[in-house]
Amino acid sequence: ATHRAHLHVCIYCGVTEITEQYGCASACAHPYRTVNIIRGCTGLLLWLTELQLCFACPPGLYTAPDSCKRRCHERFNKRDPCHCNTKCEKYQNCCEDYYTYCSQEGFSHARDAITDEDLLSISEKLYKADHNRAQEADVTINLQHFASAGQTDDQVDRSSEPLYTHVNERLFSKPTYASFIKLLDNYHRQTGTGEKMTAQQQAEQDTFLREAMNTALMKELYGFLHQKGRYGSEEEFVADLKEMWFGLYSRGKGEGDSSGFEHIFSGEVKKGKVSGFHNWIRFYLLEKQGQVNYYSHNYDGPWTSYPDVLGLQFSWDGFYKEVGSAFIGCSPEFEFGLYTLCFIARPGKVCHLSLGGQKLGIQTYTWTKSTYGNGRKYIATAYVTSP
Repeated sequence: ATHRAHLHVCIYCGVTEITEQYGCASACAHPYRTVNIIRGCTGLLLWLTELQLCFACPPGLYTAPDSCKRRCHERFNKRDPCHCNTKCEKYQNCCEDYYTYCSQEGFSHARDAITDEDLLSISEKLYKADHNRAQEADVTINLQHFASAGQTDDQVDRSSEPLYTHVNERLFSKPTYASFIKLLDNYHRQTGTGEKMTAQQQAEQDTFLREAMNTALMKELYGFLHQKGRYGSEEEFVADLKEMWFGLYSRGKGEGDSSGFEHIFSGEVKKGKVSGFHNWIRFYLLEKQGQVNYYSHNYDGPWTSYPDVLGLQFSWDGFYKEVGSAFIGCSPEFEFGLYTLCFIARPGKVCHLSLGGQKLGIQTYTWTKSTYGNGRKYIATAYVTSP
């Protein structure tokens, strides 16, 4: 392939020399990148900002614009769909292979890196700080049928009873629960239908964020991220939470038809199937109303108290969810905090945590088709995976 690059060339260096010595290795690392080639040249520099030279590059030297291969520590370029410099972790706009190509020499080994050991430690602290979690007597579930690998996609209801036998609804009067529940009916579940947030609904978002930040758990999370250089103030953190979680983007044909919060906590329907919907409170409330029908489960976590983790199959007004994972019995701020931690620390990857001495993973994905702020990315999804 032939690619163009804007070059700064030296007056005593011929174009042929530059092309042979640097052309393919540098110019073809990205088809739209400005390449500064001045090493090895002596004499007066001639700045030719509009000079365009074409290089015919051998196979294997081209790097896709959404990869960090041969791009570690490059300068920020707003035309790039993702980035590989030392600030990309802070702004959550790293390419998904950033850790593969850049971690050994870059940001993740600096003092403000979030290491795997850090994640194990902070997740245990957040687990202990979840003072609003359900107690054993607060929630009773009836697991019934355990689905084999071949049964999860056959859409057969093998459980005659609801999943939730009992939930102590006094939990829902706690500030974070109450403000969280008010958010759940603010969305159209069908992708392609644009969301228009009213002033009241935006105020409800602010109320939830405020109540969440009043908890010990979210204060612990902010303190950790502040120490790691991700946020300079709590106000900056809260403002970013609102954008990354509640900012609207287009998952279907409609303009602004989805957000991370809607997808993960409220749930969506896309192409005739349930998408997202990873929250136990939402499930319980809709099951109580007869809108959700529990079919089976294919994973039950090792925890003997709440929060626990469940992988389950269910239908929502006839739309099927083949495998949906969810914490059971945790507070809203616990889920919100863990997913935020993993999205910031390991975007697009499995984030390995420890809760009560038991390992689990959380997979996050970034929304890559639109950004906010200085190239920051929205949450596309986050969910629990088995260890």
